[in-house]
Amino acid sequence: MLRAEFAQYLQQLLKPEQIKDFCPNGLQIQGADEVTNIVTGVTATQALIDQAIALKADTILVHHGYFWKGENQTITGMKYQRIKKLLDHNINLFAYHLPLDVHPELGNNAQLAKLLGMKTTGGLEPGNPVSVPVKGELPFAIDGISFNEMISKKLERQSLHIAPPSNKPIKTVAWCTGGGQGYIELAAEQGIDAFISGEASEQTTHIAREMDIHFFAAGHHATERYGAKALGEFVARDLGLNVDFVDIDNPV
Repeated sequence: MLRAEFAQYLQQLLKPEQIKDFCPNGLQIQGADEVTNIVTGVTATQALIDQAIALKADTILVHHGYFWKGENQTITGMKYQRIKKLLDHNINLFAYHLPLDVHPELGNNAQLAKLLGMKTTGGLEPGNPVSVPVKGELPFAIDGISFNEMISKKLERQSLHIAPPSNKPIKTVAWCTGGGQGYIELAAEQGIDAFISGEASEQTTHIAREMDIHFFAAGHHATERYGAKALGEFVARDLGLNVDFVDIDNPV
């Protein structure tokens, strides 16, 4: 498939124009004209690039790419080394940040819900049709300790659990993969029992305790591991291209 055709395919599938983001979504680094062998991953690190080269990939498709808002715009140091490797080996880099978080089937939030057995009932942000955080419910009520054990087992990473003083059972849940801990207050205001994200901030503990909501920080990488994998598997089935998911270990 031609690179331009593949770019258009992803554009139609992920619809980045529907959401305001902190980075350019789509083709970030131009490489080979033909897309035949793809590597997907969470972040376009040097380690992922090296794996892609070893697998003779012509295209990398990730959630975390480059050129973030507010970052130093010079191409030096680590950024230079990464981009030079891509250019030297003629590898395309495609990145989709928030569009991959919010996709209703392939997105990080949807895949986390599938993994944990949660039913999505809608967006957490009122009036926003492409709400980044979402809400839903579990098929049955569960205590916080048991839910944390389940999250940790499913994600293969120890989750941090902040329980509120009431330690109430959990039936309703809101979640936002990655660095979405700032949405916990919105979830608490809607009376939701628990909020899951990848990271925790200092104030998150106080909000959870004072607003009576369970909080689970399950890892930025761990909660966003599944969107890129699902997207790659979908592309492989739909387009008949060779796709390998490469998971670069990250404890955070």
